[in-house]
Amino acid sequence: MTTAAIVLAAGASTRMGRNKLLLDIEGRPMVRRAVEHLLEGGVDAVFVITGSFRDDVVAALRGVPVRFVESPDPTGPTSASLHAGLSALPAEVDRAVVMLADMPHITAPMIRTLLDRATSGLEPLVVSRYGDVLAPPLLFRRALFAELLAWHGEGCGKAVVRRHADEAAYVDWPETALADVDTPADYAAAISALRGAAPSRGSEPK
Repeated sequence: MTTAAIVLAAGASTRMGRNKLLLDIEGRPMVRRAVEHLLEGGVDAVFVITGSFRDDVVAALRGVPVRFVESPDPTGPTSASLHAGLSALPAEVDRAVVMLADMPHITAPMIRTLLDRATSGLEPLVVSRYGDVLAPPLLFRRALFAELLAWHGEGCGKAVVRRHADEAAYVDWPETALADVDTPADYAAAISALRGAAPSRGSEPK
C-alpha cells in the first residue's frame, strides 16, 4: 500500500435537509460513486470518515473494499475528520489523497492524473486547481502529515497548502468541476450538468 485516500463523509447535510451522500448520481449513491472513482483512479486503499450518518454510509458502500473511521467531531471543523483519517493510515502509506464525498464532477481519470503527477515528481503535495481556486482532491506526501495533524480548521488543510504553495505541483481542471452538492438546487444542477457533460480533462499538469 503506497497511496491511500481519505474521504470526508461525516457531515450532517444540514443545508440539504437529508443525507446528501445517498443522493443518486448516475445510478449510485453519491458517496459510493466517489469511492469507486478513487479506486478506479488507482489509489491502493480508501478510508471513509463517517459521523452523522454512519450506518447509512456503511450500507451504501456495502461490497466496496473500504475502511471506516469514525470522526470524533462530525459537525465540527474539517480538521477533526482529516486528523482521524491520517491517524488511521498504516505506516507503509507514503501518500494521502484527501477527497470530499460531495464533489460529483471528480472522475477516475482526474484521480489518475493526480497520482501520475505525484509519481513523476518529488513535490510534497499535488494540488487541484480550478481557475484561481485550490481545492480537493489534494495529494499530500507523508512528510506533510505532521503539519496536517497540527492544523485545525476548515478546508482540508488549506493552511498547509498555502504554506507550501511554492513547492507544490498543480493539476488544472475546468472551473465547473469544482461544484459540490450542499443544497437541493446544487443537486439539480449537478444532475443536469452530468447528463450533458464530457469527462473533465483539464489542461496539462504543472
